[in-house]
Amino acid sequence: MDDCLFCRIAAGQIPAEKVLENDLFVAFRDIHPKAPQHILVIPREHLGSLNDVDVWCGCQGQKLLEFMVAVAQEAGVDESGYRVLINNGPDAGQEVHHMHFHILGGEDLGDFR
Repeated sequence: MDDCLFCRIAAGQIPAEKVLENDLFVAFRDIHPKAPQHILVIPREHLGSLNDVDVWCGCQGQKLLEFMVAVAQEAGVDESGYRVLINNGPDAGQEVHHMHFHILGGEDLGDFR
């Protein structure tokens, strides 16, 4: 999608500090981090939100989970712990309408409230 910020990052048209990428997903650092390690994980394919994953076929969900674990390993938070968060829709605070997951870690994140 030409006007989607995250599609343009995935295509390399907008610079981002990439942590890991493959043919299906891209992980890059959030420009307004909420933790020492705050990484966004996006599919290269444009999906507006989690509600759109029904267009995925096969085991793409499994591949996404495996990719997020690899990102946590790359960021060095796989052993100490990390949080995976998605804001889905306007009431949840989704600001960019391209499905994305936040991986947060690098410190004690405390209770989620």
